[in-house]
Amino acid sequence: MMTRRQCAAVIGAVALAGSTQWANADVAEASALKEAVEALRQAMLNADKAKLDALTADQLTYGHSAGKLETKSEFVDVIASKKTVYKMLEWTDVTITVAGATAVVRHQWQGLSVTDGKESPSKIGVLQAWTKVGNDWKLLGRQAFKV
Repeated sequence: MMTRRQCAAVIGAVALAGSTQWANADVAEASALKEAVEALRQAMLNADKAKLDALTADQLTYGHSAGKLETKSEFVDVIASKKTVYKMLEWTDVTITVAGATAVVRHQWQGLSVTDGKESPSKIGVLQAWTKVGNDWKLLGRQAFKV
């Protein structure tokens, strides 16, 4: 027969093992999402329509720091058609918070783009909302803000 102390130790060990599995799952998801975020940045730099399409949800709402909103097709088309060309795009201070099949990514954005022949530097803050679709993370929402 187990004593109360032994029983408490077993329950504690089971609870700890369960929380460790969840922690490992969160770390794995955050790592996968970090790769998706970087893939999105690279797809924007390379005007890669297929990757932009694959990394974004059909319901995407993409908000710019000046308030303009774009749908998925508008976001992808502006970059893929090279209406806007990113010459430099750095995302720093990236933080990732995963909550099940949803995640929030925050980062600082520093870029240099060319639109309609006009070169424009940008330095903004960004909040991204990602959702898990099957085994893939997809950008669902993005809002930029002036810093």
